[in-house]
Amino acid sequence: MTAKAMKRVLSGIQPTSDSFHLGNYLGAVKQWVDLQDGHDAFYCIVDLHALTIETDPAHFRKRTLASAAQLLALGISPEKSTLFIQSQVPQHNQLGWIMECLTGFGEASRMTQFKDKSSKSGSDRAVVGLFTYPMLQAADILLYQADYVPVGEDQRQHIELTRDLAQRFNTKYGQTFQIPDAYILKTAAKINDLQDATSKMSKSSGSVAGVIEIMDTPESNAKKIKSATTDAGREVRFDEKEKPGISNLLTIHSALSGQSIQAIEKDFEGKGYGDFKSAVADVVVEYFRPIRARALELLEDEANLLSILHDGADKAHAVASQTVAQTYANLGVVK
Repeated sequence: MTAKAMKRVLSGIQPTSDSFHLGNYLGAVKQWVDLQDGHDAFYCIVDLHALTIETDPAHFRKRTLASAAQLLALGISPEKSTLFIQSQVPQHNQLGWIMECLTGFGEASRMTQFKDKSSKSGSDRAVVGLFTYPMLQAADILLYQADYVPVGEDQRQHIELTRDLAQRFNTKYGQTFQIPDAYILKTAAKINDLQDATSKMSKSSGSVAGVIEIMDTPESNAKKIKSATTDAGREVRFDEKEKPGISNLLTIHSALSGQSIQAIEKDFEGKGYGDFKSAVADVVVEYFRPIRARALELLEDEANLLSILHDGADKAHAVASQTVAQTYANLGVVK
């Protein structure tokens, strides 16, 4: 099947940390890898979006390259997908401004992400980029005439805004944009914090001890799992209410080993938590060992990594420049 005949998907990830964590992988990236087969996939490291928080330049560059290396190591293939850095395709900013000029102030004010984040620091201290973030996100999608946008349920509002803006522009200025649909990612295994099994695993949790990071050393991740908070009793049994800690570890084991939770429970009948946690640690360590090694190898050869990203940016630019040219022509912008 040719790329033209395949439906196009577009998604992105921010380079806001040195390492993706297990929740990032199972909740998004693993499914991106699967979508490469049978789709014309565009995957973007959205570094411009990451500028809405204060950034150290050295860390910013390092994290952008680390994100690219991890995506490649986790299975995003340059032969199957177009992988690129957002800022290397200037049309994102160009179309972002058009989307800002198309969006009502009240419409932008209702976006939940801005309301949530600005409420924490106060709207007077929130940067304007946080307010206009959804318009740039709409431009990211519409630039590539994406059919589907793989996102979590929490991003549905942003996709609806993107659809509204595309339809508004098409109605006012003529057919220009493909109207994208949200491709709501399958509810992945729910991975919770190792130290607080009732909370989602997240970098913002405040304790790195509860987060399995892909680029952590095998020894570090094994220690985190063996130190995970467990529950009363000794029975290895899935029961999110009574045994949230053990249930979380069962979920992690199952998600990475491919074994059913029932089969794992059977394997550990009559055995204690210590044996079980050691087994989970082994599964996690061996799953991510080659991935971490490949990512480090890619980062070691920065010239090759940049070459892959530049090739991706060239492919993205070819599509994005056509979209902006058509947009400008329909707006009456003089060439």
